[in-house]
Amino acid sequence: MKNIKHIIIVLLIPLSSVFGQAVELNIDNLPVHEYTLTIKEELVNKAGKQIKGMTVNGTIPGPTLEFTEGEYAIIYVKNEMSKETSVHWHGLLLPNFYDGVPYLTTPPIEPGHTQKYEFPIKQSGTYWYHSHTMLQEQSGVFGSIVIKPKKQTLTYDKELVLMLSDWTNEKPMNVLRNLKRGNEWYSIKKGTATPLNQVIARGAFGAQLNFWRQRMNGADIADVYYPAFLINGEKSVEYPEFKAGDKVRLRIIDGGASTSFWMTFGGEEPLLVSADGNDVVPVKKNKTFIGIAETYDYIITIPKEGKIEFKITAQDGSGTASAFIGNGKVLAAMTIPRPDKIGMMQKMAKMDMKMGAHALKFQPKKDERFKMKEEYGMQMDKMSGMDMSKPKDAKTMDTMKDMKMDDSKMEGMNMDDSKMSEMNMSKPKDSMRMGEMKEMRMNRSKMKGMQMNDQKDTMKTGNMGGMDLFSEYNYDYLKSLKNTNYDKNIPVKEVLLNLTGNMNRYIWSMNGVPLSEADKIKISSKEVTRITFNNLTMMHHPMHLHGHFFRVINKNGDYSPLKHTVNVPPMQKLTIEFYSNNGDEYGDWFFHCHILYHMMGGMARVVSYDTPRDPRMDEFPVSKLIAETDKWYSWGMVDAASHTTGFNLITSNIRNQFNASLEYGWNKNLETEFTYERYLHDYLRVFGGVNIENETRKNLDQFKTTAVVGIRYLTPYLFNLDVRVDNELRPRIALGRSVMIFPKLSIFGYYEYQLDLGIVNNLPMGKDFTSETVWSAGAEYFLSRNVSLMGSYDNRFGAGGGLSLRF
Repeated sequence: MKNIKHIIIVLLIPLSSVFGQAVELNIDNLPVHEYTLTIKEELVNKAGKQIKGMTVNGTIPGPTLEFTEGEYAIIYVKNEMSKETSVHWHGLLLPNFYDGVPYLTTPPIEPGHTQKYEFPIKQSGTYWYHSHTMLQEQSGVFGSIVIKPKKQTLTYDKELVLMLSDWTNEKPMNVLRNLKRGNEWYSIKKGTATPLNQVIARGAFGAQLNFWRQRMNGADIADVYYPAFLINGEKSVEYPEFKAGDKVRLRIIDGGASTSFWMTFGGEEPLLVSADGNDVVPVKKNKTFIGIAETYDYIITIPKEGKIEFKITAQDGSGTASAFIGNGKVLAAMTIPRPDKIGMMQKMAKMDMKMGAHALKFQPKKDERFKMKEEYGMQMDKMSGMDMSKPKDAKTMDTMKDMKMDDSKMEGMNMDDSKMSEMNMSKPKDSMRMGEMKEMRMNRSKMKGMQMNDQKDTMKTGNMGGMDLFSEYNYDYLKSLKNTNYDKNIPVKEVLLNLTGNMNRYIWSMNGVPLSEADKIKISSKEVTRITFNNLTMMHHPMHLHGHFFRVINKNGDYSPLKHTVNVPPMQKLTIEFYSNNGDEYGDWFFHCHILYHMMGGMARVVSYDTPRDPRMDEFPVSKLIAETDKWYSWGMVDAASHTTGFNLITSNIRNQFNASLEYGWNKNLETEFTYERYLHDYLRVFGGVNIENETRKNLDQFKTTAVVGIRYLTPYLFNLDVRVDNELRPRIALGRSVMIFPKLSIFGYYEYQLDLGIVNNLPMGKDFTSETVWSAGAEYFLSRNVSLMGSYDNRFGAGGGLSLRF
């Protein structure tokens, strides 16, 4: 660290300025803190296998960058890889040009080049950095940032950074390709699949039918199989240097690519003191959910009698990692039970929740103010704003009965006084309504203190029991030390963002519009921007806005906490708002789900102050960043069996798909087809192409080529429907379906009916009238992600079996 005296010109824009006006920033005598980060491709072993990863200064995670508030940061990033890279300084308030999103705000770092980042340190707290190029974060390009305040506000002796992460031995692009093809292997591999035998054994077949009707296989929590979850790069790590009586500040960062964690501690309850770098009213909290990209600081006291276990459990229960702090016997952390996905399905089906909102619309309206149809509504209205005006409605009665809002159940509910105003009281004299209101006891004294007691209520109701279905994920335990509200005279811009997705094709969007089809969300530094997230998917979405802090509106009102990343639970709504908290209110800022694969699947936006672009970015088109979320992915499959051989190849992006297939039966029946299809909607696409097959079975000398057009549609209950006609006006309809009935074992069926009316050859109706029926049924047993045993019966080829190979 050194002191320098100079004046620099920085593009810092006050609220009343126009972008591009130069403002002098005097950093005379500001201490300058320099770092150099070198990114390389190196062999690493994090999960029992040596693979090529990406290191920062030779390690995963990279080194901790330490600053003090008021310093001036200069960071050189050297790219010694064969591909371009980038670094985003997550949570830091800095000039737009140094935010680190390639092609949007900052130039990419080309191979062999060094890029300089420089900005004043305006804040304190726990933050982190990571690559924003494709999926490089998953491969190891991330590390922590610690900024000490000018004046110490908390009392502790030592501190420790704990960087949480997930690790895959696969190439991240292969992971995304596997998700795009809809392969079930990851849920099978980590034991979180819910095959039909388990569903039936739990008496949940009706709930399963409800999910199938809405074109969903079941409740989902996490997408990717990880062989290891890590703390500071290790599955288990010891810190014996901390002695009994030490008060230690733990700076915890979730740097996972797609894993949120439950955090638990052994020994006495820790004191949560900070969230996303901002101090909060200290609160004792042993079990805390940390979303991807969030940070939490705790203060613990090392006990005399042993060492504290800090334990993280993947949200879907598929793995854990631990850090042991201190010496002596282990004070074990609480074990978090695996979520009951079948129980979740039953609860959600009983509440008749509308799920599966479209990830792609027929005619995208690119304006961010577009609102989804009212039929989806706000899912929390099922619980807090329920329409009581139809007392004879059976679904309402059943839901109310299930809610059983007596005093004991109210402890676990995330509700406040404002919920009262959402209820439809249009028939106050209705006896059913009055009885329910009496049972619910919705008076203000009961409602004020409603907050989840995490450990007690989890033990009492189960991880997914009762009305606690998703209430454990609220932020009511976070209270700002200062009033964070804005002047009521400032105008407010309201934006509704429905979080939407399609697990079958792995496309993620907002308001049914992925990034590649979206306009910018235009905001003004003269307005409060208030964004309401309405999560219409079964997945959590940690939403991060670059370059800003926002208020997360919770029960603490004026003292709602400031954060840079907020986790939006499934089927719930959550509101954030922000206004002039940076001082760099110009340019475009990235806004996205921090599940890396969701971001790459389209769940992102550009938030814009609608100012001219920095001229230093002229040679870097934003379209390249947008194109990364609409890449083409290819995959295929070969069936090699004793009675038939088949080959399928698919190349697809969000709206377009090319298909090539070949089928050869050992009775010498050969058929091949090439089609192009256009997705008009999640479930509906039109297609056209050519079909080639031998005219007479057992004769490969004569082939017939026909043109085909038609539609393909994913029906409720997940049947794949193909309706087409060829150039001889012969209609054909086909239907197919696959169901997992046991872990690793699926059954499938296919039916096809084709009619030849002889219209093209002007033959008399009824004479030479022919039809053909094709059907097959079989089973497939997964040996690995890419290999399965299969057996089937086909009415053309007979019975047989063999291997299915995926690539």
